[in-house]
Amino acid sequence: MIKRLLPLLLAVVMSSGCAVLAGLDWDYGHLTNAAGTAITAATMSDEQIDELCRQSVAYADSQTPAAGAVYQQRLLKVMNGVNAVDGKPLNFKVYNNKEVNACAYGDGSVRVNSGLMDLMDDDELFAVIGHELGHVAHKDSKKAMQRAYLSAAAQEAVYAAGGVGQMAVMLLGNVSDAYINAQFSQKQELKADDFGFEFSVANGRDPYGMYNSLNKLVSLSGSQQTSELSKRFSSHPDSQMRAERMKEKADAISKKQ
Repeated sequence: MIKRLLPLLLAVVMSSGCAVLAGLDWDYGHLTNAAGTAITAATMSDEQIDELCRQSVAYADSQTPAAGAVYQQRLLKVMNGVNAVDGKPLNFKVYNNKEVNACAYGDGSVRVNSGLMDLMDDDELFAVIGHELGHVAHKDSKKAMQRAYLSAAAQEAVYAAGGVGQMAVMLLGNVSDAYINAQFSQKQELKADDFGFEFSVANGRDPYGMYNSLNKLVSLSGSQQTSELSKRFSSHPDSQMRAERMKEKADAISKKQ
C-alpha cells in the first residue's frame, strides 16, 4: 500500500498548480528523487529527508501567522551566537500561536510558538530549544520525519481531497502535523534533556534553566494550556525523575562555582 502511494503522492505534489503551493520554493529535483521507485522510509537519504523538512517548514510558514517583531527580536537575542547544530545552519521564527510548543526540524529550522515564549524566561526558553536541538543532533528528528512521511502518505483520505492541488496540500499538511506531534522514547527524551542542559551551560546560561523549564511544562499537564510539548514532557511516568536529574546536574555545577 505505502509503496504504491509514495510515488503517486509526490508526483501529485510536483504536478500541482494550486495557488496555495505556488509561492513555495519547491525543489522538484529532490522530490523526484525522493519519489523514486517504491521508496521506503529506510532508503531515504539524509539529503532527501532535509528536503522534506524544508518543504514541510515552508508549508507550515505559509499556513501560520508570524508573531510580532518583539517576539522575533527576543528569540534572536536569546539565541544570539547559536548558528548551527550538527553542522546544519539554524534559522529561527516565532509563530503567533498561544499553544505552548516548539519544534526543531532536521534541516536546522527552529519554530517557536509565542505561547511558549510567554511562559518561559530567557534561560528556560534557551534550554527548551536546546532540548529540541538535541533531537536533531541525535538524529531523532530524522527518524521522526521518516515516520511522519510514511504516516501522511498512507492516509487514504488524501485521495478524497477533491482535486490535485488540494491533495498536495493535504500531503504536506499531514507530514507537518505528524512531525510536530511526533513522540520520542524515554531514552531519546533523556538524551535530549542532557543535551539541553549541556547546551545551556556551554553558552553561559543558568544551569537550572532545563530543570525549571521541565517543571513548568510538566505542571501544564491536565490544564487548559496542555500542548503537544507539555504532553511529551509529562507523558512518561518518570517525568519528575527527569526534572530531578536536571536539578542534580545544576546543583553540581553550582557547587563548583
